[in-house]
Amino acid sequence: MSIHRRNFLKTVGAGAIAAAKIGPPERADTGVPASAPNATASPRLFSGCCAYSYRDHLTHHRMTMEDFIRKGVDLGVDGVDMTGYWFESDDPGYLAALRHLAFKNGVGFSGAATGASSVQADSQKRAEVLDQIKKWVDITESLGAPHLRVFAGKLPKGASIEQGIAWTVEVMKPAGDYAGKKGITLGIEVHEGITRNADTCLEILRRVDSAYVGINLDITHFVPTANADSYAQIEATVPYATHTHIREFFDNGEPIDLDRVWQLFARGGYKGYMSAEYEGTEDAMTAVPKLVDKIKTLCRKYSSV
Repeated sequence: MSIHRRNFLKTVGAGAIAAAKIGPPERADTGVPASAPNATASPRLFSGCCAYSYRDHLTHHRMTMEDFIRKGVDLGVDGVDMTGYWFESDDPGYLAALRHLAFKNGVGFSGAATGASSVQADSQKRAEVLDQIKKWVDITESLGAPHLRVFAGKLPKGASIEQGIAWTVEVMKPAGDYAGKKGITLGIEVHEGITRNADTCLEILRRVDSAYVGINLDITHFVPTANADSYAQIEATVPYATHTHIREFFDNGEPIDLDRVWQLFARGGYKGYMSAEYEGTEDAMTAVPKLVDKIKTLCRKYSSV
């Protein structure tokens, strides 16, 4: 029996992952929106690259975002993720020029990314984060991109995970409503802080309850627990993945079995980008093409297209 993600999420909370071997949740067969995950559908896995992979070159002005778009052509990826830290401005003319350059080069934008973090103890700061997300939704729309990455973030000293979840939900509910009206999906990144646990990610989505809010699934950051290793947590969240960041090592330095990861995404019926986000010590100019080649090989192996 096949089921809608939001019906599933309404029935689970913290503690959803009870075993190291986890499969995608079942879904009810009524009221399924077009955006609901479908574990029975054939996976569509596309290669991508995040601008963050070239952060040293971008930060030191050895590369521009225009250069990064052209680099996507050289790499032969299906799409590039436009990390917003290195945009020259948010001027409409600049954004239009980036969009036109990508079109002329046949490069798709898999999404954009902002550093907005919703785990803020101060209500005024949470309001400012919401405004920042809305601003970047508008920028993402101007680029013609379908997705925006945001963060939840680290807990302030003395705060509980429950408080962090509540603060994130307070921001993401209206943010999802705003993004949805523009057809843009928000991906809360698996990153440092409260989203390093799959149960917490699922609980946030359950409470936000929006077809336009999901998980930007960085495969490197889940912290293993007694009940679920990193792979089990990846598998549990694949049905809610809106975009994916790929590296070759977990945060503890352990190599990632990328073939195993691709199998999890394929079984979960994922449809989207598998984007390189390189963060090693080798120069990105030589390291990123090697990672992208692995990504393209695995996409060919496991994708239905």
